[in-house]
Parts: sequence; structure tokens; C-alpha cells
Amino acid sequence: MRNKRQVLTWAFLLLATISMAKVQLPSIFGSGMVLQRDATCKLWGTAAANKAIIISTTWDKTVYQVKTASDGTWEVSLRTPSAGGPYSIRLNDGTPTILDNIMIGELWLCSGQSNMEMPMKGYKNQPVEGASDAIIHSKNPNIRLFTVKRQASLTPQYDFQGEWCEANPESVREFSATAYYFGHMLQEMLDVPIGLIVTSWGGSACEAWLNSDWLRAFPTVKLPTTQEEVNKTQQRCPTALYNGMLHPLIGIRIAGVIWYQGEDNWPRYQNYADLFSTMVKGWREEFGQGEFPFYYCQIAPYDYDLITAADADTINSAYLRDQQRIAETMIPNSGMAVLLDAGLEKGIHPMKKQVAGERLARLALVKTYGLKGVTAESPRYDHIDISNDTVTVYFNHADMWINCHGCYESNLFEVAGEDRVFHPAKAWVSRSKMLVKSDAVAKPVAVRYAFRNYVEGDVFCEDLPLSSFRSDDW
Repeated sequence: MRNKRQVLTWAFLLLATISMAKVQLPSIFGSGMVLQRDATCKLWGTAAANKAIIISTTWDKTVYQVKTASDGTWEVSLRTPSAGGPYSIRLNDGTPTILDNIMIGELWLCSGQSNMEMPMKGYKNQPVEGASDAIIHSKNPNIRLFTVKRQASLTPQYDFQGEWCEANPESVREFSATAYYFGHMLQEMLDVPIGLIVTSWGGSACEAWLNSDWLRAFPTVKLPTTQEEVNKTQQRCPTALYNGMLHPLIGIRIAGVIWYQGEDNWPRYQNYADLFSTMVKGWREEFGQGEFPFYYCQIAPYDYDLITAADADTINSAYLRDQQRIAETMIPNSGMAVLLDAGLEKGIHPMKKQVAGERLARLALVKTYGLKGVTAESPRYDHIDISNDTVTVYFNHADMWINCHGCYESNLFEVAGEDRVFHPAKAWVSRSKMLVKSDAVAKPVAVRYAFRNYVEGDVFCEDLPLSSFRSDDW
């Protein structure tokens, strides 16, 4: 049971509340929140030890009774109806606590690093394209927002700071742009309340979002042993954000997760697919809700040479993008939003957050909610055939055939022979395939596409770009 695993992490809170009669709840449970529709949703907290708590809900008039444990902890499971609201929950152990303005709908967790954290107002000197218009028109009581305050911890925590608010110009201005555009499209298309919980931290490493047990499979990762070690690197410290910013959420009922991270891992790309897929598997096991949807952005192109130390070896971030491409095949019930046409050469925070958020939303609408008539998945590299000096490249998700936005040729393919030296190649469309050849390579053995730090993708199916890829594993 959840409260048995958290006795130590609740200790401080319990000392402060054990003598109080009034029920105490983690900050994620509050007025204005969204609960997942048509589901069994857990609620938990603290009160006086061995105390009966009466809980009632206005959506179905059901009354629940639960008794606190000797340490004052309690947990209850509530059954939610189909979408609607506002509703209230009343909790009473002698002193009433009322949560009001609750909506029942779809609740999504939004996580990652700075490109997920980046608010609609942008960063200084780094705007979000179209943000002013979106902010002005953002008032919508059926979209609810929660931002987890930054917290890096050596040990799993019980709570964090944050509060629910309705979507309006003031709240949306400070909220994740990617998450907002995702939620806005879902709310428009599903016509139900949408809750968005953003738990992200700019510059965070993937390793920071895994717990210590999962990271033991990666011996090169050094686990922290003191809070002082955590404080030194914070969001880049292994386990620190899992403990401080994810663990307090484990147990809530969610519809799924969206994720935008990878920029911090580009110099150590080699094991990213394994690391990321391990993280997703671990999150799903911890939440105990099966293989819930997990949709993520592939990092956008950017000239990483701008932040590479002068004496360091240059590392091509396309290798990280390729690892993300591979991860999609390793993670069940997942999808990757390709952003090869939405990068920024001189900025690691692309302006086109609407593109990112809405491509994630399309994945959710089609793959989770069954929307028909919409294409959500980019064309995906499948395999190659080689005949003499020509490579034929085959793709999945290319029913409407490949296009190059008004022409039939791509300038972003390269081929290599047995010497493993890549040369620019001619590449042209043949229905759902690409044919590739180079005069410099008589006997090609491998092909790569858009395999550079910064690139503007030029191969699409309908309006969705092809991911950079390589057929080799050199």
C-alpha cells in the first residue's frame, strides 16, 4: 500500500499535523483540480491517528468512510463518472474540508526539460511564436493547469509546491507552451475538461527522472549518496527529480504522459534508447495503470557546436535523435512527434511550440481517442535494398506516399561504401520510397538522412516530416 512505502518521507509532515483534527492533503489534490473520468481515482493524506474520516462526492452522492492508520495516514478510492463538473468533495473527521470547483475529464502528465518547461511568454530574448494571440484567447474554465515547483531530492518525497488554476491569460502566460497547445487541442476536439500537470525542469537529464533501482542496469551512472551531492547538480543528478517531482504524483489516475527531453543527453547518446525505455517502463509499473499512452517529442535540430567546448570532440545530435527514433519501436503504446521542420539553428529553444504541442495532441487524438480522418504518425524508416549503385529506402506510415514539399528530390541524403565514408547523394521520390545514389560511391552499403546537428527536413508524408535516420550502426 502506498502509505507503507512513504512513512519516512512523510515524517516531517506528520509531526506537524498529527495533533491536528483537520484532514491534510498533498497539493495535487485541491480545489479546481481535474480527476480522470470513468475511473477509480485514489485520494490520500493525513489526519489524526486512528480517526474515522467521512468522504462524500457531489457527482454521485456516494459516502465513503476510511480510518486513518496509527501514523495518521489514509487512502481512499473514488469512482468518477463521465466528464462534467464542477463538483465538490467533502472530507470530515470532525472538522470539514471541502474541495470545490472539481472537473471530471482527461488528466495528462507533462514532463521533460526546458522545451517542456518553456512558458507561453517564452524565455528572455526567446519568444514563442504566436504566443500573444494564444494567451489573449486562452480563457477556458474547462482547461485546468498545475505546475510542479522545482524540487531535487535524495529521497522520495510525499509532496511538492503547486496549485491548480483555470486557463486564462494570466495563468497561461506562465504555463508550459507545449503542454498548453497539447491540452487546448484535446479540449477542443474531445469537448471534455482537460487537466495538465507539468513536472519539468530545464536542463534536466533523463537519468534524473529514474529511481535508483532502475539505474542499477546502467553501471556508468553514479548514484548520489548525500543531499549535498544532489544540490551540486540538481536537475542533472540521477534520481533527484524522480524523488522530488515525480514520486509525489505516483498513485494519481492519469490518461497518459507527454514528454519533451533529450537535449541534455546528446553528448552521451549511446544508451539513450535503453535509458528512456527503462524510464517509461518504470513509470508505468509505479503508477500501476498498465501501458498508458506515452507520447514524446524528438529533439528539434539546433547547432550544438555553439555549446560544445572548444577542446571537446564534436558530437552530432542526430545520433540522439536516432536513439529516440529507435526508442519508439521499443516502447509499447507510444508515439514520437518529429520536429525536423521546427528547429532553430541558433537557439536550443525553438519558437514553434504550437507545432510540438499539436503534433503530440494528434498522436493522442488518433492513437488514444480513436479520432478518424487524421494522420498523426510521421513516415518511419523501415529498411533498405541495394541494387548496384542505387539504394532503395522503404518507409512505414507512408500510405499517401512521400513528398518533398512541391518537388520530388531531397538534398539531405548521404551514402557510404565499405570504407564507411559518407558522401552527398541524389535522392528522389518513387511513390512511397526514396531512391538514393552518389557518383562517389559505386557500391553503397549504408544510407543516412538529415544526419546533422541543424537541418531543415525536406521529406514528408502529408504534412508530417520524416525523422533523421541511419541504416548503419557505426
